[in-house]
Amino acid sequence: MTNIGRPAEGQNQWYPFMDRPAPSMVDGFLQNPPVVPVHDFDPLPPAARYVVVGAGIHGLSTAYHLAMELERTGKGAGSDVVLIDKAGPGAGATGLACGCVRNFYMTGPLHAILRASVEVWESDPINLGFQQVGYVSIGEANQTEDYVRLNESQVANGYPSDLYTDADAHRFLKELWPDFKTENCDVVLHEHRSGYAGTHMVMWGLDQKARQWGVQRCYGVAVVGYDLDSSGSVTAVKTTAGEIRCDEVVVGAGAWTPQHWEWLGGPSTLDVHYPDGHVDRGMDVWTYWRLLEGEIFMPPGVDYRTADGKDGPVLHVELMDTPVYGSDGEVIQDYVYTYTRYAAERVGAPGLQGGTIPIRMGPDARTDPYGHLNDDYQADDWFPEYYCRTLGMLFERFENLEPYYKQRRNGGIGAFTPDNVPIFDHLVDNAFVIADSNHGFKMIGVGKLTASMLVHGNKPEELRPFTYGRYAAGDTFGDRNSNCPWV
Repeated sequence: MTNIGRPAEGQNQWYPFMDRPAPSMVDGFLQNPPVVPVHDFDPLPPAARYVVVGAGIHGLSTAYHLAMELERTGKGAGSDVVLIDKAGPGAGATGLACGCVRNFYMTGPLHAILRASVEVWESDPINLGFQQVGYVSIGEANQTEDYVRLNESQVANGYPSDLYTDADAHRFLKELWPDFKTENCDVVLHEHRSGYAGTHMVMWGLDQKARQWGVQRCYGVAVVGYDLDSSGSVTAVKTTAGEIRCDEVVVGAGAWTPQHWEWLGGPSTLDVHYPDGHVDRGMDVWTYWRLLEGEIFMPPGVDYRTADGKDGPVLHVELMDTPVYGSDGEVIQDYVYTYTRYAAERVGAPGLQGGTIPIRMGPDARTDPYGHLNDDYQADDWFPEYYCRTLGMLFERFENLEPYYKQRRNGGIGAFTPDNVPIFDHLVDNAFVIADSNHGFKMIGVGKLTASMLVHGNKPEELRPFTYGRYAAGDTFGDRNSNCPWV
């Protein structure tokens, strides 16, 4: 393992993205490569105190923060942490994410998670690629009460935001973007601390931080199962490079979480109890949804700046009763749901990236190859026109965007929980599962909270509401007034 030194105050890392690996063939399948080049990764050791599975946002954040906290407290060394990934940083959902960082959730307990996560983004915005441009969410009158509760909860959790309704909402939007069309935009929430991050930048930054703190990064090693003792505890992780004995395991496997859940003895179905007393019996623990996202080149002479010349905030709009019409006059969808952000680093030129509500698939999906390489994941034919049309409905500057849509493969899936809210919990006594229900990228702070729990023994308050046991206890989440599972 190469010692490249601890990060200096202010940081000074470099981002050589041009030598990103090409896709490789494993067991007859093309593999999505890491989104950044990998350097000086380690062979799998025979044993470790901590094994972290998955080098996406959660696995890398956990490994880095765990190594740092062990050394800071004198309770261990960074080399006590082994990070395993079959490819490398960002080869799954993290590397394909739109990269939005926001606290817009109708599930109140998530607001503390996002406050803790934004604190991590703010801790090193350069090396994590964080652009703190803010986040503007817009709804119709039927969501006003939801926005009021959401705003109150954000403020109570130390994440101040501004709420505007009716004429004040229109005035705010026009002051921000003078060409914005405010029809049916009845309520607005403005989060100042939110924004977006470049997915390749954060993967490089976190991988280098893990490397600097001595984490043993074992890339090109796939987990194939777990050895469990008679009590159900993990004694070793089985991999393509052999077994590694361990004391604790953290699983941050993204779309592959259901497979790891099964290996660890978790059930595939359960009875889900809700606070109002009703029960849904035999629900799938995991349901796959297919993402609908894409990119647009900026037309000549057009930008995404605000009236005062600043980079525009990330925009999220759900107009539940407003249809979107195609160029032929036919309804594409009977609602507006769109999110978008400036994305030059993703488009390869001045441009936008965004999407709409994902498509529900079911309890089974082909996870390999992942992402753009999988024909099963690609956006539906109607999506490019829909995405462009929604932006044209909202901005004069973005009318007639269809010719500028970036025609390329865009695909990904996520494994969602029964209530579409994350599970952050021990499935067995020494295996902690970070199952983000495809909310993951923005929740970089879950890794820091998990690391604190492992080192100090106490589960942070921010993680406590997200137990697997909530489904049996009648604490299932689900109070959302939205067409989208992400809200």
